[in-house]
Amino acid sequence: MSTTTPWVKARKSAGNGGDCVELRRNGELIELRDSKDAGRGPILRFRPEELDAFLDGARNGEFDHLLT
Repeated sequence: MSTTTPWVKARKSAGNGGDCVELRRNGELIELRDSKDAGRGPILRFRPEELDAFLDGARNGEFDHLLT
């Protein structure tokens, strides 16, 4: 049986007009979307290990140069 969880977003997104990246689990995949698109925009799908590798890189500052 496949499980789909509700969409969730970071608590800090409330100060950003409410628009943020939302995530949910859909079966074996993690899905990401832009909340301001209200379900009309694209959904990106990743295996958990792919998202884990990205988040690990973000935590380690590998993408910090993109924010300046």
